[in-house]
Amino acid sequence: MRLATSNDKSEVEKLLNPGHSLLPSESMPATKITVNNNGSLRVEGDFSIHDAEGKEFGLGGRTVISLCRCGHSANKPFCDGSHKANAFASQCEARDLPPKA
Repeated sequence: MRLATSNDKSEVEKLLNPGHSLLPSESMPATKITVNNNGSLRVEGDFSIHDAEGKEFGLGGRTVISLCRCGHSANKPFCDGSHKANAFASQCEARDLPPKA
């Protein structure tokens, strides 16, 4: 266990100040989703996936999966690589969403 020092004061104050919200770059998310160009959504980390009725998909202990974006997978919602044979094209560059209305 490490004790806080005077150099850690600003970090400790951030943690103790309930009005402070961490920026995405200041925290490590439990789940990471990567939008692959011309391909799937790669999901990594701690997550569960449920159908429309709330039933959970069994992921067999996987902590990394890919979800279909092209609509051609025979194993929806999971990617089976069909985007390649169907020349799926979609490039998504990261950007900020507009403020919530």
